[in-house]
Amino acid sequence: MNRKKKSMIACLIIILLIVIDQAIKVAVKLNMSLGESIHVFDWFQIEFIENNGMAWGMEIGSKLLLSLFRIVAVCALIWYIGKKIRDGAKMGFIVVLSMICAGAAGNIFDSLVYGQIFTASQPYYMGAGPAHLVSWGEGYAPVLMGRVVDMFYFPLVRGTFPDWFPIWSGEPFVFFSPVFNFADSCISVGVFALFLFYRKDLNLEDAAALRQDEVNAEDHAKG
Repeated sequence: MNRKKKSMIACLIIILLIVIDQAIKVAVKLNMSLGESIHVFDWFQIEFIENNGMAWGMEIGSKLLLSLFRIVAVCALIWYIGKKIRDGAKMGFIVVLSMICAGAAGNIFDSLVYGQIFTASQPYYMGAGPAHLVSWGEGYAPVLMGRVVDMFYFPLVRGTFPDWFPIWSGEPFVFFSPVFNFADSCISVGVFALFLFYRKDLNLEDAAALRQDEVNAEDHAKG
């Protein structure tokens, strides 16, 4: 497969995944209140939450710095995908990298745009209704400070800690409790596939870089 075709496929994958991610998020944002839940199956629910942090609802450090870091990371990843296409990397490797890129870009879009175009979502118990669209700049937060929309919840196993269990004795628990979004899934599946199926591609690149360093060192010593 030539470079042009690989580039087109990579672009289409990134655009398609971002569109799917944003369509889901906008539908949730405009039709659900914070904390509202839709029971699909016992093991799967649509539960609307927002977070200021990283994937899977984590929060680490400054929101603004995190958003800027994400933008830099996505730009670096786009450059890396282009480099691997020029180097003749496998199409599967390019697809996996494109999935990771799309997931990261999807969450950046929330931070970049949502605070500008949406009113703030209110808790479900307040009965205020879902958020709605407003003119650019009239939303709930400045650029890069919007909150990321999450909605997929898979309470696969529910139970109660036994009485003999330390600290949480008798407390209820849910196995796999994070609420996440489609972009998070793209990142997670992409990273998993990368290390499961394309670890050799990463190792080959590391080996090539190491070999180049050795050659440069030898040339420097000879000079």
